[in-house]
Amino acid sequence: MSDFCIVLVRPRDPNNIGACARAMGNFGLSDLRVVDPYPPVWREAVSAVGAADILQNARKCADLDEALADVHFSLASTALKNREIKQEIIPLPQLNERLEQNPAGRTALVFGNEKSGLSGADIERCDAVLNIPTATKQPSINLAQAVILTCYELSRRPGFTALRRLGEEPDAPTDAQKELFIASADVLFEKAEFKTDFSSSQRKALLRRMLTRQGLAREQLFFLKKLADKLASKLP
Repeated sequence: MSDFCIVLVRPRDPNNIGACARAMGNFGLSDLRVVDPYPPVWREAVSAVGAADILQNARKCADLDEALADVHFSLASTALKNREIKQEIIPLPQLNERLEQNPAGRTALVFGNEKSGLSGADIERCDAVLNIPTATKQPSINLAQAVILTCYELSRRPGFTALRRLGEEPDAPTDAQKELFIASADVLFEKAEFKTDFSSSQRKALLRRMLTRQGLAREQLFFLKKLADKLASKLP
C-alpha cells in the first residue's frame, strides 16, 4: 500500500494527466486518483512514457470525497494568489519535515485543473495547503511540473519507499472515519439547537481543521463519535 497518492481534480488535458503519471513513475509513486476527468480517453495519453500502467490502474473518482476516503492527511496544492486560506500552509521545501510530525498513514497531494486550479471548496476540503514558492511575477506553475517537483521532494525523505511495510496498520483515522464523526457531531449540533454564526458546512470545515491539528488516534475519534451519537439519541 502506497504512503502517498496524487489526486488530480477535474483535469482537462489527457497529456497533462499522462505527464503527471510519468512524473510519479520517475520517483517511485504509483497511486494516481483522477476526479471527474474531462476527456473520455485520458487513460491512453501518449505522454505517459514508461508509466502506462499507472494510468491504467489510476482510480477514477466522482468527487474529492471519494478520492480522499482512505487518506489520513491531505494537502491542497495552490499558488495562494487571491486565495483566503484558513488551513496551515506548508511550503514545499518544508514538506518532508512537516510530514514527520504526522502519524503513519496515507498522504494525498491534491492538484487542480490546468485552467483554474482547485476551487475554494476543494482547498477547504483538505487538511492543509501545499505551496510551491515561485517568483512573484509568475506565481502559477504547470500542472505536471507541480507534480514532478512534489514527487521529487517526497523522494528525498530518509528511507523513502513507495510501499508500506506489510501488516502495518495505521493508527490514525482515515478521512472517511473523520467524516463519520463530523456527521455525527453535526446531527448533535442540530438536535441540541446549538446556535452559532456558522452554517452546517462551515461547522464541518472547522471540525476538519480541529481534527487535523489535534492528531487524534482512531480509537479516540471513535470514542467521541459514540459520545455524540449517544447524546443525540437522548434529544428529541
